[in-house]
Amino acid sequence: MTQKLDNLQAALEAALGARIRQFKRDRGEITITVAAADWSEVAVRLRDDPTLRFEQLIDLCGLDMSSWRDRAWDGARYVVVTHLLSVALNWRLRVRVAAPDDDLPMVPSVTGVWNAANWFEREAFDLYGIIFEGHADLRRLLTDYGFIGHPMRKDFPTTGHVEMRYDEQTRRVIYQPVTIEPRELTPRVVREDNYGGLH
Repeated sequence: MTQKLDNLQAALEAALGARIRQFKRDRGEITITVAAADWSEVAVRLRDDPTLRFEQLIDLCGLDMSSWRDRAWDGARYVVVTHLLSVALNWRLRVRVAAPDDDLPMVPSVTGVWNAANWFEREAFDLYGIIFEGHADLRRLLTDYGFIGHPMRKDFPTTGHVEMRYDEQTRRVIYQPVTIEPRELTPRVVREDNYGGLH
């Protein structure tokens, strides 16, 4: 395993050079961090370089780092993490790309490099508000059309803004302000006779 990671590390450093902003090797995995401005070029190099051949995108997700590990975070707030697989060389790689602007998080789309990124980028846009520049059809994927905000942001209210329900009288779906009834959160202990076969 160590020799395999050494070979991957050498191939990455030779192919990408100074474009790797941060290199981390931990628990048998390699994670590289690249700048958003270099992401499109790096993605093509990762796929097409014969010493790397990362032809498959396994996953792409967004992260809100505003309170990472319950501590203050001094880096970029929004990060896109991509997991890649080289089937030919049996290598895996994690790539982190930070959105440079916290107010309007934007990174280049990699749907032109890996088709599998399409729905993953839409999900990250919907849940975190990260804009993927160059995406052909960037629209909400999991939330409703009229949904306001991005629910996975750490500053999003836990109760949301509006609730949706089916109204029997009007026979349609209606939206209304959120109403939450207070409830007791203390677990209730139920004891029954002969519980669990005990006497």
